[in-house]
Amino acid sequence: MNWKIWALVPVLYGIFSLWYFNWSGPITPREIDKFMAAFNEAEGSQHTDAAVFRKFMEQDDGSEFVMLNLVQLHEKDVPHPITGEKMPALNLLDEYFGPFSQALLKRGGHPVFQARRVGGNVDSWNADNNADNNAGFNAGFNVDFSAAAMMRYKSRRELVALVIDPAFSDAHSYKLAAIERTISYPTQVIMSTSLGPPVSVLLLLMAFASLIQNIVFVIRR
Repeated sequence: MNWKIWALVPVLYGIFSLWYFNWSGPITPREIDKFMAAFNEAEGSQHTDAAVFRKFMEQDDGSEFVMLNLVQLHEKDVPHPITGEKMPALNLLDEYFGPFSQALLKRGGHPVFQARRVGGNVDSWNADNNADNNAGFNAGFNVDFSAAAMMRYKSRRELVALVIDPAFSDAHSYKLAAIERTISYPTQVIMSTSLGPPVSVLLLLMAFASLIQNIVFVIRR
């Protein structure tokens, strides 16, 4: 075994871990006050109850979470917020999702899955609207969405940083123009049959090291 090749595995996985995992712990009370001041000035804050947002930070345990997004796009073409040109809502949403996904990736997050609706409600009761019994926000919409997506964040701090990032002020207008209605809420995965990056990255590094070792062995024969 060529130990120099295999020594790279823990080194590279360590670099991955610095990027992927949260090493800063939960959000502190001082950070919460700072974030709330910025949140109140953020472009998209009018669609989120400030009390819910603060509680979300106060209950931070420092662990990763997955944001579930239920989305209903406008069926007809919508005007571009800047040019006014009529275009499909999905194309307009791409103008938001492109910069957002890059920023999410830089902060250790990534999409978990995206899915589109292919039928009506098979099982549904007591779901006439999505009214929040605590905040009363966004009441009155029928529970009918055309797509669902889940985004992984390595910490609540990273989500807050994206929400208050002024770089997304303009891009947020694309999202508002493309989406007719939406519900988003944080979740923590209890069970999953997919192989997450912490395991898959390690396996890929080990497979790559094994491949390189075999290539070196063949060359030296």
